[in-house]
Amino acid sequence: MKVAKGLVLGGVLCMLSGCMGEEGSSASLEKPATNKREPVVLEVQGKLYVHSDFDSYMTTIAGEAAPDLGPDTRSRLFDTFIEEKILLAEAHNRNVSLTQAEKRDFLAKLNLRFGGEEKPGSWDENETSSLFDRLLVEKLTVELVRDIVVTEEEVIAYYDQNKRDFLRPELVRVSQILLDREDQAIEVLESLKSANEADFRQKASNVSQGMEAARGGEMGAFELGQLPYEMEQVIFALTPGAISQVFESSYGFHIFRLDKKTEPELIPEEEAAVEIEVKILDQKITEYMLTYITSLKNRLSWTSHTQNLVFPYQRNQDV
Repeated sequence: MKVAKGLVLGGVLCMLSGCMGEEGSSASLEKPATNKREPVVLEVQGKLYVHSDFDSYMTTIAGEAAPDLGPDTRSRLFDTFIEEKILLAEAHNRNVSLTQAEKRDFLAKLNLRFGGEEKPGSWDENETSSLFDRLLVEKLTVELVRDIVVTEEEVIAYYDQNKRDFLRPELVRVSQILLDREDQAIEVLESLKSANEADFRQKASNVSQGMEAARGGEMGAFELGQLPYEMEQVIFALTPGAISQVFESSYGFHIFRLDKKTEPELIPEEEAAVEIEVKILDQKITEYMLTYITSLKNRLSWTSHTQNLVFPYQRNQDV
């Protein structure tokens, strides 16, 4: 089966080397010049990384929120910082490099994202060096996982074993008339005893004080858990076309009409196939990269100096 790996790789690469914040700016991508007089926090294959390198890495990911990150979050980011730099060393070992076209296109996309327009050459040397290192790690990762595939048999097996995940819940479409006073609501309900849908909608448009009055009282479609519990007890007990008794809530006095009810149904395997394929591919790539990084950590020369971090490093108990 064929699936574009960009979507899956995006999530995996975020896990392995972090992601830029959604509200970043060109300022959040700054990387100060490395000061070798700073305490070294990481050595990989003879290359030294000092605390300002890690600070820049955190800012690239968290933007303005970076200074407020707690020790546990900083510790997990330092773990991914180590993994990214180890992957970067492996990219150099394997002679993986970026073409000028790849660099140009990458910066153009960043300019469009952060500046709203293309500004060739607007990044300084320190910024581009840090960004290109991360792009190189992504390029290596893509090369490593390009042959990972998901078979049709795997998709079918996943579907058969997880059918509960593909069950569409019961869904109701409901309308209401909302009033401030109970006596008004009772009077309106009495007038609706033999009303059809058109009558209900006209009454809702004329007297309801709810925001949906202009739509004839149509609230929309809901599944269990999306409305207040007591309200759901009333609405889901109705049959299609039926009108409820007056129901009091903190919003006022409601008269509900159940417009339509859709029973639970199983999503066909053909319809769920793409979602399943992405899930399996995501799992395969994640497992492969975690194993690959572990092998790199055993094979390459590297040392972390967590004692030189300016926060108390907390070891990850899950690994």
